[in-house]
This record gives sequence, C-alpha cells and structure tokens, in this order.
Amino acid sequence: MRAATEIGARLDGGYDLLVSTGAQRATQTLACFLVALGERVPSGVVVEAGLRSEREERWRKAYEKAGSGALAAMRDADPEFVEADSAALGAALGRVLDALPDGGRALVVGHSPTNEAAVLGLTGEIVGPISKGAGVLLVAGEQGFRVESLD
Repeated sequence: MRAATEIGARLDGGYDLLVSTGAQRATQTLACFLVALGERVPSGVVVEAGLRSEREERWRKAYEKAGSGALAAMRDADPEFVEADSAALGAALGRVLDALPDGGRALVVGHSPTNEAAVLGLTGEIVGPISKGAGVLLVAGEQGFRVESLD
C-alpha cells in the first residue's frame, strides 16, 4: 500500500475514469492512487473484467515455455493463444476508451503480461514488460494509436 500511495502521489491526475481488472490487488492499488491523487474522478472507479484473462494458467505455461515474461517471447512460444487472448483483452481496452469523453483520460491498473497483451490487441504494437509503478500511455489519433512508455 505504501508503494501504491507513493506512485499515486507522482501521477499527473486529471483522469476521467479509473479502471481495475477486478483483481483484488489492482482494485486496492487504484484506491491508494485515488487517495494519493486527492482529487475527484468524474466517472469514478470501474471494473472492466474483460481486462483480466480467463486463462491465466495458459499465460503461466507460455511464460515457462518462453523462459521470459516478454510478450514477444510468449507469442513465439504459443502464438495462437497469445493472438486470441490479446484480441479479447484489446477489445476490453477499447471499451474503456469508448467510455471516455473526447480528450478524456483513464488510468487502468492490471498485471503483466495481460496489460501488454491488451495493448497488442488494441494497437497491434508489442510493448516490453511493464514493471511495477510503470506503464504505457495510449494516445488515440486519426491515424490510430501512439504508444509511449511511462517509467
């Protein structure tokens, strides 16, 4: 909780929506972020259960087979699974973006490698493993998405 409140205090704020995958730790982290931000979030905190894979054991097996937590390596180890689950996770991430007002911002908290898989499913771009306290920024534009690393 201490780390989550410290991270939350460093966030820029100005979010329209906070999103959890529904995992208890993700929801608790968002609560700590909200306290540390010290500001209202107009649309509050929601759970987008589609951002949490229903096949976590298969992700573990892909990780073991790949010998790495890098999404590209796991995709090489189990391409059909990673493609299918990334598409489902990306659709859920798309629903989050659709819920935002024009120019709106959301903060989504989940876990690796499914966070990275959601980005892949939505944008077609592979991002490296996201460490605790880090993330990616997705900016929607007329030409698609721009993905930036946030460390």
